Amino acid sequence: MAAPGDPSGPDPGLAGERTSLAWTRTAISFAAVGAALLRRHPLAGIPVLALSLLIWQLGRLPGSRGTGRAHTRRLQLITAGVTGIALAALVITLASGWE
Repeated sequence: MAAPGDPSGPDPGLAGERTSLAWTRTAISFAAVGAALLRRHPLAGIPVLALSLLIWQLGRLPGSRGTGRAHTRRLQLITAGVTGIALAALVITLASGWE
């Protein structure tokens, strides 16, 4: 059995990088939708663009693995971010008048 930190130990894989790329793709998708909304409904596009920045920042937070205070804080921020996105989507939908 290899000692912790031994380079010949088991390969942790690329899960962390895949997760980071997934967050980045999601942020880019929100930015694209926000840019498209800016053309027709500027008041709806601006919050979506702001949410894309929030999503990108959430994906860059430390503490993506394991347990502990950093991991718990990350999960709390992600939960708050997802809740904020859902509430913003609800407000935008109700404010648009279902056009």
